[in-house]
Amino acid sequence: MSLPPTLTDGVVTLRPHRPDDAPGVLEQCQDPLSQQWTSVPVPYAMADAEKFVNEVMPLGWLSDTEWAFAIEAEGRFAGTVSLRNEGSRRAEIAYGAHPWVRGTGHVERALRLLLGYGFDEQDLTTVIWWANRGNWASRKTAWRLGFRLEGELRRWLTQREEVHDAWVGTLLREDPREPQTRWLDCPVLEGDGVRLRPIRVDDADRIVEACTEERTQHWLGRLPSPYGRDDALTYIESRTEQLANGSGTTWAITAPGDDVLLGTIGWFNWTPEVECEIGYWTHPDARGRGLMTRAMRVVTDHVMDDLGVRRVTAYAAVENAASRRVIEANGLRQFGVERRGIQLRDGRADMALYDLLAEER
Repeated sequence: MSLPPTLTDGVVTLRPHRPDDAPGVLEQCQDPLSQQWTSVPVPYAMADAEKFVNEVMPLGWLSDTEWAFAIEAEGRFAGTVSLRNEGSRRAEIAYGAHPWVRGTGHVERALRLLLGYGFDEQDLTTVIWWANRGNWASRKTAWRLGFRLEGELRRWLTQREEVHDAWVGTLLREDPREPQTRWLDCPVLEGDGVRLRPIRVDDADRIVEACTEERTQHWLGRLPSPYGRDDALTYIESRTEQLANGSGTTWAITAPGDDVLLGTIGWFNWTPEVECEIGYWTHPDARGRGLMTRAMRVVTDHVMDDLGVRRVTAYAAVENAASRRVIEANGLRQFGVERRGIQLRDGRADMALYDLLAEER
């Protein structure tokens, strides 16, 4: 049997749960995000919170099955962190934050204290992290702590009689407790009469409008057909995954003062400090306004000035005159044609190859 210690880094404190934590637990477990991503009972009542702090958490310590702590920060209950003992010097990490503490960095501090306790005091060699697929906040926290994403398991995590796809990661005793991969930002970029911002879930309907339109379907031959809202949501999530795995950044294109999506543009196929590719598509509402030409100029400046890329590439079907005009207006030069290099809706077609060197701008 382990006895719960009190741990602190001077900013946050980990301590045993107390009866007076019950109101805070109730608030946390009635929060929509807590209910979305954890398996707390729904509905959640004060009786559940009292049982949690007075019975469930102490029993974990008595049985040596779960080493759980209340987080205290700024004199307030801020959530719970725990290590679930899996035996053979292994444990699963679990955590939940009270709404008031999100975005303060206090939970990350608490988890660092918890991991130190697990590795140093409980002599753990491996800690495993699980999260429902789509729980980006949890995944980014695990990334900051040094967990390595091992993959995705289909229909694995249970939650109130449902089974969800899961992400899984591990942290070994000897691993650095800092990010081991690159997680990119998607900064808001403004200039030349355009505003580029991160793509959001509420852009889905506009994406569907664009990707069901005949011209878009023709030139982007790999798009699903028919294209529906689920396809748009999959695309939006893939843009977040792109940031998380450090492979590129995609923006929604908008006009200054108007947040409506008018297309997307992004960079990918990145060799740091060497080159990347820029790709885009336009909503029908935005055609003929020069918007994409200006958006590409903003992104080209960004990747060359801020990321240090020395070469930008872009490609378009030889017959796609509108897309080629955008590329050429930004100073890219054609350096070849790849025969049957691009998939259109009605088959493969020749693709014009363009590039721009930093010194040619």
